[in-house]
Amino acid sequence: MCGIVGVLGNHEVSPQIFDALKRLEYRGYDSAGIATVNRGKLDLRRAVGKLINLSDILVHEPLPGRAGIGHTRWATHGGPSVANAHPHRAGRVAVVHNGIIENFRALREGLGTEGISFSSETDTETIVQLASHYLERGMTPVEAARATLKRLDGAFALAFLFEGEEDMIICARRGSPLCIGHGEGEMYLGSDAIALAEMTDRITYLEEGDWAILSRSGAMIFDAEDSQTNRPVTRINLENAKVDKSGHRHFMAKEMAEQPRVLQAAMGHYAGVGEDNPALPEGLDFSATDRLIMVACGTAYYACQVAKYWFEKYAGLPVELDIASEFRYRDPVLGPANTALFVSQSGETADTLAALRHARPHVAQVVSVINVPTSSIARESAVALPIHAGPEIGVASTKAFTAQLQVLALLALKAGLQRGYLTPDAFAARLSELRAAPGFVAQALDREEEIKRLSELLSQARDVLFLGRGVMYPLALEGALKLKEISYIHAEAYAAGELKHGPIALVDTDLPVIVFAPHDALFEKTASNMQEVLARQGKVILISDAQGLAAAGDVPDRLMMPTVPEIIAPIVYAVPAQLIAYHTALHRGTDVDQPRNLAKSVTVE
Repeated sequence: MCGIVGVLGNHEVSPQIFDALKRLEYRGYDSAGIATVNRGKLDLRRAVGKLINLSDILVHEPLPGRAGIGHTRWATHGGPSVANAHPHRAGRVAVVHNGIIENFRALREGLGTEGISFSSETDTETIVQLASHYLERGMTPVEAARATLKRLDGAFALAFLFEGEEDMIICARRGSPLCIGHGEGEMYLGSDAIALAEMTDRITYLEEGDWAILSRSGAMIFDAEDSQTNRPVTRINLENAKVDKSGHRHFMAKEMAEQPRVLQAAMGHYAGVGEDNPALPEGLDFSATDRLIMVACGTAYYACQVAKYWFEKYAGLPVELDIASEFRYRDPVLGPANTALFVSQSGETADTLAALRHARPHVAQVVSVINVPTSSIARESAVALPIHAGPEIGVASTKAFTAQLQVLALLALKAGLQRGYLTPDAFAARLSELRAAPGFVAQALDREEEIKRLSELLSQARDVLFLGRGVMYPLALEGALKLKEISYIHAEAYAAGELKHGPIALVDTDLPVIVFAPHDALFEKTASNMQEVLARQGKVILISDAQGLAAAGDVPDRLMMPTVPEIIAPIVYAVPAQLIAYHTALHRGTDVDQPRNLAKSVTVE
């Protein structure tokens, strides 16, 4: 959500900032802007909509300067408009901001009594007006920025740019991620390393509560207590931070196609060829755990729902699931023998991070499954397990979801072995089945042409119902979410056994019902529920294997999947859920990679 870029360069920075903002488009935005200082003068340009609109303005109204900040905004306080776009300016200071200032109304009222008026609806303008107010009272830029930070409640990542200061950017983070890039006589600032990947491979991640003064010679970093501190410089793999479509029409298409390779990479990292015991980090032990608490948001939450079946089936470990945004507010009962597991693609999801901090003092160990090893959630976990998916740019998660499932399945099997719930032979058998997942996912991707035909039918629907049982129920939820996210068709998912308890009232000749049903122990029951839909002239699309399709009888719309071992069925069946959403969205002409109103990383509550 939102993106920040800052550059203290030796050349004109507007083009650099603009290119970096393009690499942050995946985070979601509805307006953008850049501010620079040139020959002591502060100036800015802003535009609503896509970055091309800002580019047009910069062509006609260039923005020179070798010091600057930029921003892509996803609207929270105040709708998309030029007035609400960042950077915001007041007097001699400009600010860009990710997050939410919770006490902005009180601050705004106080500034109003000083005769200060506001031109936007945003909480961010309060920050810049406050800093300007302190400058007018005679404070230096550093003093004004620090005094402003002390007044702010809430979550934020901030960058301040001051008129007359061509060798200084002040930045701070509390709750939202921010990193500093180191160059040769240049310094950079970004919401994440991807933004800075074309400029440097040397990154410093600010810790919670840090603030910093950047100059071309380096960075002075201070902790939350205002004590100067050192944070390590990390070298990032620039190849892993590349953002391109590699010949695909959309990032989502590329990321779906990458899934066999990603799954192979994750498996190779934790359990290479011939290894019969996953090499999970030291200290990760479930033998004394009496309850596993899993917390996540969105697609990651559905990965946890699948993993609940695995941990209970293969490890005999009781599992409790929570949506991260609800976890803290129900006063969860936590115990010293509990393990808390948090799942997040970005590792910066605000609700999940807050839940982690709430749980950490009360449980035996905090474990995370993340895609960004340098993220806040990873750094604040006792044990962090990367999924090795690489950057995921499409807002609708694909390869990160299947990679999360792969790592969670490995974790469940390891827990079963540690707890004596799986014999070594049973463990080895399940591990061998898990190793087969990349090949079966590749086979599922080969069904794309059939899925295109089915998706053309779905694109005409107003509503779609998804059904599944057992581990296929979370897959139904994920399929419905994907379709909603990128095609804007209303979709709901239910455990198939719940059909008679209300949802069957929706069934008519216009309602497509997508059924995930591999021929497993629950197939007959799912098929019975499907027949109830067919008896009411519902339009069923059955996704099953050869044995399941043969047993189902006359179902006109069907998709044959490979016959797969039970443990990897959720990973393989995620592929048609993704492809159905993708091709339905293409038929409807929606924005696949950047769907309306959505952000890739939700860094505010």
